[in-house]
Amino acid sequence: MYNRILVPIDLSHAERGKASIKIAEQLLDPGGTIIALNVVEEVPAYVAAELPGDMLGELQKNAEIALQEATAGSSRTIEHEVRRGSPAGVIVATAEELGVNLVIIASHRPGLADYFLGSTASSVVRHAKCPVLVDR
Repeated sequence: MYNRILVPIDLSHAERGKASIKIAEQLLDPGGTIIALNVVEEVPAYVAAELPGDMLGELQKNAEIALQEATAGSSRTIEHEVRRGSPAGVIVATAEELGVNLVIIASHRPGLADYFLGSTASSVVRHAKCPVLVDR
């Protein structure tokens, strides 16, 4: 089936990410790898200048710990990636860079803002060069 699956996880909805990991485990080839990804959104420079110390670095470190907790207990090989940037763009770029052959992304019921701006999942579906499974 698939030997490299990327599973972006929004840590504010970690339960959705855990469900996506379970799907990835079922679709993964023996000996394959799941790559769990969390994207820490960048803040504008004028905001970052007002933040204390290395708050963004601390956020990234906390995201790494939370990502490992969210994927604990899996019987499969899981790599962890925490990157900074715009979620949809980083997910698509990471999928290409790491040569994944499936992205499994959790989605939520769209609200009014999603209809005007587009959700992260819909942007990944439109721009990814590999298959994308949307877990609703």
